[in-house]
Amino acid sequence: MRGSSSRWKILLAGGLTLAFAGVAGVAQAAPATSAHGQSRASAAAEVAAKAPAKGSAKGSAKAAATKSGPVSVAYVEVNNNSMLNVGKYTLANGGANVFDIAVIFAANINYDGTNAQLYFNPQVQSVLDNAATQIRPLQAQGIKVELSILGNHQGAGFANFPSQSAAAAFAQQLSNAVTQYGLDGIDFDDEYADYGTNGTGQPNASSFVYLVQALRNDMPNKLITMYDIGPSASSLTYNGTDVGPLFNYAWNPYYDSWNVPSINLPNSQLSPAAIDVTSTPSSDAASLAQQTVDGGYGVFMTYNLGASDIHDYISSFTNVLYGSNAVYSG
Repeated sequence: MRGSSSRWKILLAGGLTLAFAGVAGVAQAAPATSAHGQSRASAAAEVAAKAPAKGSAKGSAKAAATKSGPVSVAYVEVNNNSMLNVGKYTLANGGANVFDIAVIFAANINYDGTNAQLYFNPQVQSVLDNAATQIRPLQAQGIKVELSILGNHQGAGFANFPSQSAAAAFAQQLSNAVTQYGLDGIDFDDEYADYGTNGTGQPNASSFVYLVQALRNDMPNKLITMYDIGPSASSLTYNGTDVGPLFNYAWNPYYDSWNVPSINLPNSQLSPAAIDVTSTPSSDAASLAQQTVDGGYGVFMTYNLGASDIHDYISSFTNVLYGSNAVYSG
C-alpha cells in the first residue's frame, strides 16, 4: 500500500475530479505502513533481451550499455511528475541505465454499472497521447514502460469478475491499450477496488486466474507484473492452475521493508525490497539493496521518482546493486 503524503494529495485531486468533472480520477490514500498507498546472466540483461530498444542512434547507444545485477523498477506518479525522469539516471561506471522498467502510475479499473472498464485520468491520458515524447525516449534508451492498473472505489477489481468471459473482456481492454500506445506491459495493483460497492461481487477464487491467463494469451511477449497486495495476490491458483509462472516479476508492496512476494516465481523475478525515494532513508535503501544481493534476488523496486536531482540518494543503492555511483543527466 502507498503511504507517502503525496498520496493524500492525489486522493483529494481524484475526489475533485469526480465531483466537478463527473469522472473518476486516480484516487489513492494509504496508511503509512504501505508502499504504494491504500490502494507496488543478469536479470537486467534478460529484460533487454525480451524487447530490443527502439529509436535514435543516441538511444541505441545508451541501450548498448549493460550492467550486471538486479532489474531496477521506478514507479512514477504522473499526476505530479514526468516519466522522462526515469531516463535521467545512469551508472558512472559504464553508462548503463539505473532503471530498467518505468511504471506509469496509474490507470484505473472502473465500473459502468454492468462491466469493468479501463479508465485513464487526464494525466495518464496525456502521457499516453504524447507517447512520442513521454514514452518512446525511454524505450529508445532500453527502458521498458508499463502501465499500472489500480482500483477506483467503484466495486470493480481484478478479483471479482463474475465469469471467465468477463475477465477475458477486461484483459482485451488491457492488451488493446498496450498495443495502441506501444507499451511494454501491464502491472496489477489490487487496491482501492472497494469490492461489493455498487452491487458488485466479493472476490472469488477464479477471477484473477482467468484474467492473467487471458492477458498472457493476448500478449505473450509483453511484461505482466504484480504489486503483491490485495485479494488478487492471494488468488493465484484455481482448479489446479497456478498463474504465478505467467508473471515476469512481482514485488513487495510495503515501502522501507523486506517482504518476499508469495508467488510461484524464482528469486531472480522477485523484489522483496521496496523503497519510496522521497521517504525511505538512504541507509535503509542501501541495507535493502544489500539484502537483495545477498539473497540472490533479481529485482529492486522503487516508488515516487520525481524531477529533483537525487543521484546521491540513488547511489546509496546502485553502489550496492551494481558497484557504481549514479549520475544525473538533468
